Amino acid sequence: MAHPIGTEASESASPLSARERGQGPSAPGRERTREGGPLTAREVELMNAYWRACNYLAVGMIYLQDNPLLHRPLVPEDVKHRLLGHWGASPALSFTWVHLNRLIVEQGLDVIFVAGPGHGAPGVLGPAYLEGTYSEVYPDKSLDAEGMQKFFKQFSFPGHIGSHVTPETPGSIHEGGELGYSLSHAYGMAFDNPDVIVACVVGDGEAETGPLATAWHSNKFLNPARDGAVLPILNLNGYKIANPTILSRISPEELEALFVGYGYKPYFVEGSDPTQMHQKMAETLERAVEEIHALQKTARQTDTPTRPRWPMIVLRSPKGWTGPKELDGHKLEGSWRSHQVPFGDVRDNPSHLKALEDWMRSYRPEELFDAQGRLNPEVRALAPKGARRMSANPHANGGLLRKALKLPDFRDYAVKVGQRGTTLHENTKPLGEFLRDIMRDNPTNFRVFGPDETASNRLQAIYKVSKKTWMATLLPEDADGGELARDGRVMEMLSEHTLLGWLEGYLLTGRHGLFHTYEAFAHVVDSMFNQHAKWLDISKNHVSWRAPVASENILLSSTVWRQDHNGFSHQDPGFIDLVTNKSGSVTRIYLPPDANTLLAVADQCLRSTDCVNVIVADKQKHLQFTSIDEAIAHCAKGLGIWKRASTDEDAEPDVIMASCGDVATQEALAAASILRARAPNLKLRFVNIVDLFKLQSSAEHPHGSTQRELESLFPPGKPIIFSFHGYASLIHKLAYRFINHEDLHVHGYREKGNINTPFELAILNETSRFHLVIDVIDRVPGLRGKAGHLKEEMRNAILDNLAYAHEHGRDRPEIADWTWPD
Repeated sequence: MAHPIGTEASESASPLSARERGQGPSAPGRERTREGGPLTAREVELMNAYWRACNYLAVGMIYLQDNPLLHRPLVPEDVKHRLLGHWGASPALSFTWVHLNRLIVEQGLDVIFVAGPGHGAPGVLGPAYLEGTYSEVYPDKSLDAEGMQKFFKQFSFPGHIGSHVTPETPGSIHEGGELGYSLSHAYGMAFDNPDVIVACVVGDGEAETGPLATAWHSNKFLNPARDGAVLPILNLNGYKIANPTILSRISPEELEALFVGYGYKPYFVEGSDPTQMHQKMAETLERAVEEIHALQKTARQTDTPTRPRWPMIVLRSPKGWTGPKELDGHKLEGSWRSHQVPFGDVRDNPSHLKALEDWMRSYRPEELFDAQGRLNPEVRALAPKGARRMSANPHANGGLLRKALKLPDFRDYAVKVGQRGTTLHENTKPLGEFLRDIMRDNPTNFRVFGPDETASNRLQAIYKVSKKTWMATLLPEDADGGELARDGRVMEMLSEHTLLGWLEGYLLTGRHGLFHTYEAFAHVVDSMFNQHAKWLDISKNHVSWRAPVASENILLSSTVWRQDHNGFSHQDPGFIDLVTNKSGSVTRIYLPPDANTLLAVADQCLRSTDCVNVIVADKQKHLQFTSIDEAIAHCAKGLGIWKRASTDEDAEPDVIMASCGDVATQEALAAASILRARAPNLKLRFVNIVDLFKLQSSAEHPHGSTQRELESLFPPGKPIIFSFHGYASLIHKLAYRFINHEDLHVHGYREKGNINTPFELAILNETSRFHLVIDVIDRVPGLRGKAGHLKEEMRNAILDNLAYAHEHGRDRPEIADWTWPD
């Protein structure tokens, strides 16, 4: 049971340092809190009352559907049929919230709260309700008995809210359903937010994940002169769902050394007695915030800020703190059994029903709420007001703060294209110049994120206006092309998880950015993309009070077809397959065939909101096919006929040659040129697709096409030979609803690769121009008997080009240097 303040003796708190445990000296970085503390006895009593109210609400959310104030004894009908939720992490979350509120009120702090163990939603929902924000957003959840009953019943209940801090939760900016991303999100929120403190509670189970472990290094990229601060609060409650946590079972010295090694100054708040823990937490938070402000003040008074040792807090408290000590002979508080619902079978087991009632009454709700369910005024006065409430902080609804980017005219960066298909240019290089000037014109709300590959992906023009952020040690040789700077805005770290987490935190607090990576390694963040897409879907379509945020723009470069030097491990175009699984309202995929279409697409993506835009564009030199005006028109349509490659004007086509992707388009054009020359009577229509979702039904995706629109491009009964950048099955998946789907024959990547020449790779995967010509011959009835010699030539050319590559280590010049013949 909870310990009523002033009525029971305090438990002995856990020692605060290794030396006090009698296990040798403490490491230099460890800080201790003194006995006593800064709070008066009355302050402790009131803060504990607020926390008791939070815990009472948390239990009520998990268990009750009626009788919220226990005005009568509990009966089975008061209890939900399905008991869902996570009690174990909730008390520490609300404990931290209550103490942050104290400093917000006293110092006027601007604090964002991030709940890493977001499955402990009752520990966040309770404070949001008590502060009044929840009732403001959802008026039927009013601050009275009727509203409390609805508030309890809706939790983790069909047709209502989930059991995490979902987008429906005011003040939430990180759901915490999938563990690992809280700390990278928190740092992203702090970048370019100089007055903000992001209090990030990290669960000790979450701390075992790879993304979280890497995110501790984010402190090497936070500039105290221009950025806000992140205060990590690691909650060691000892257990996951059914196992102890690693960090709770290592020695104090090892735990301390870990965070000192990460570059933090750890403070330790440890124990279980509420009175002592309130004093310790109050003192420690005061000291941490004081240090944060001192570090920032020092940095903002110098032109050369250095990396400080930022404070962090380790909060060691029992799992399911203040809950029942034991039941049915089993330990509950301080055990894995408290992780979710500490005990069930409440409706059918009278002893469990009584245990639940005793537990809830231990918080003394009659002292906290009046008969109408209104919070005690003296307790209510502890909360901040207005936008200073963490549950109402506008940064946690970042669309309210979002300002449109100042975008230069992307036409000014266009590649000049004379004769189509003869000019070579690196497709992503003009994009880098466009991003350079966006960075210049938006110095506080735009950043570019990528894992050590900005120059590799040909975006290095950005460095002319902003270097790579680097707060760690600088060496003299860094001045020779290292492109490092304390005030850089290009974020590079060899962790896709951390980078995408930074970007998501940055976007969700109202800013803009772009993430780029090698195509094959985008899979590292598959699950992060999933979670962000789900967040956007709910926010956009189901939570009307959330304002739109800037879209997450992902550039995939160093693509599958130009990985001849890295080989098979770098060949995987499947990230876009994953993207098509998510809601069409928030997903977009673009495969521009050249530099100018890439510019047009990028401009469109950077202006959009509430989407994940995935752009696939290789970095190597490619033929340029469109002028900037043609590119704009083509991208506006998303797909269309390329007249210059077609031979069916004013006639019904015999075959449609379709392409999607830069290399795929070049091979399809090369095939079309062969057919134009060798089968001059063939009526060929060439269709290029930039917006991949144009192949889907308009009933399934907002960018989709109607049946009539697609039939006008792809007449039923006519074979479609489709040269695709990725896996062929994706095209069939998107287009399966259309009448002429049986006429669709897709050539794409088949998991055939090694250290190949580019054309050898195309041959192995049957995407080469020769394979496309053969497929046209096989699919067009009029050619089957007439083009036998041409087909044989194509088969011989395949063998000849393979042999040449294996002998010379390169492709034949007529292949490597091919241009459009007109």
